[in-house]
Amino acid sequence: MKILYDDAFLTVAIKPVGISSQASEDHRDMLTLLRAEYEKQGEHATPYVLHRLDTAVSGVMVYAKTASSAAFLSREIAEGRLQKDYYAVVSGDAEAVLGASEGELHDLMFKDSRKNKSFTVDRMRKGVKKASLSYRVVDTFTREGEVRSLISIRLITGRTHQIRVQFSSRRLPLVGDGKYGSRVKGALQLFSCGIAFTHPDTKQRMQFSVALPEGWCDGQKE
Repeated sequence: MKILYDDAFLTVAIKPVGISSQASEDHRDMLTLLRAEYEKQGEHATPYVLHRLDTAVSGVMVYAKTASSAAFLSREIAEGRLQKDYYAVVSGDAEAVLGASEGELHDLMFKDSRKNKSFTVDRMRKGVKKASLSYRVVDTFTREGEVRSLISIRLITGRTHQIRVQFSSRRLPLVGDGKYGSRVKGALQLFSCGIAFTHPDTKQRMQFSVALPEGWCDGQKE
């Protein structure tokens, strides 16, 4: 875990792969890591979970350190003011499949809580929510005998497994995402590279972004 920013109200950190973003029975989670870091600094703060990343995904996250900060940032999320950016690698030529090098994807999504899996559906009904994101194809390249695309993504809504589902439903599964159709073994190629929000105390707009880890994607361009 790497801390990018920390004050009395919140912490911005990079969650590693294999670590849960919320409390877990085996204590391999961000809350345990953050509490240990706070204790090193002589603090006794309690981190509040505001949003989630899948355990298999790494990247930037923000945690509140007070109840009032958690309430403020939760409103930021509910009202769409907390911005989250990602990189993903998909199997296929994304520009050819989507018909444009950049644009927006809009779907209706349903989450099956029993299976912990989400699906796109064709009509609104109970449990169905709108899902939207914007994308830009950064690079298209060949790896392990298949065409792949590196895509920059900004979430407009925040649904469970949204990026994974919206691309897999267009026959562009994320590399390593066996749950949603990838035939490639290995790590899930999704990385949370940026976050922006309003500070709960100063009300200043804060923005954090990090580069892709070295070697994360052979198609990465400078």
